[in-house]
Amino acid sequence: MKKIIALTSVIATLLLSGCSQVGAAATVGNTKISQATVQASIDSILAERAKIDTSQMQLEIGEDLNRSQLRLHLLSQILNDVSKKVKMTVSKAEIDTRRASILEQVGGVEKLPTALVGAGISPLDFDLYLQSIIISDKLSQALTASGVAEADIGTQIQKLVVDMANEEKVVVNPRYGVWDAVNANIVATDAAGSAVTPATK
Repeated sequence: MKKIIALTSVIATLLLSGCSQVGAAATVGNTKISQATVQASIDSILAERAKIDTSQMQLEIGEDLNRSQLRLHLLSQILNDVSKKVKMTVSKAEIDTRRASILEQVGGVEKLPTALVGAGISPLDFDLYLQSIIISDKLSQALTASGVAEADIGTQIQKLVVDMANEEKVVVNPRYGVWDAVNANIVATDAAGSAVTPATK
């Protein structure tokens, strides 16, 4: 009987030590990314797909789509935290300018929905995506100015993200996969290797 009680206590501790915030898809430090937020992105993407011809597109579905949308929110949050740490900001004007640039690249406002569907980005998250791109560009410029070789910029930005994720502690709800702390990525449960930190619920 004592063994059963002890085992129950251990299980309870494991459950509480994971993604303990109710309704959380993931947490980054004290920041919660809710399942509702991720689901809203997924629902928006599926709604946009229904409006266009996707027959020639290779699109994510099911668990892959779930993971990719949580990945966007997670990495955007981590990048935002990196930018705060180095006192880097992104203004609304910068986001507006980047949006205008992308609209020109894709051929105008009417072509944007198709471009976003192809990229797997919800219209709800377009500004979030732009903010992340701008932060990444600014980090690249700062690293270049500090003497980092162009060929090493990507690796150094990845290191900044990994270090921040490890500092803040990322926890992923197991319904989406497991957190790969080495590469700062969410992977399918069956793809988890020795370098992957399992998420607990």
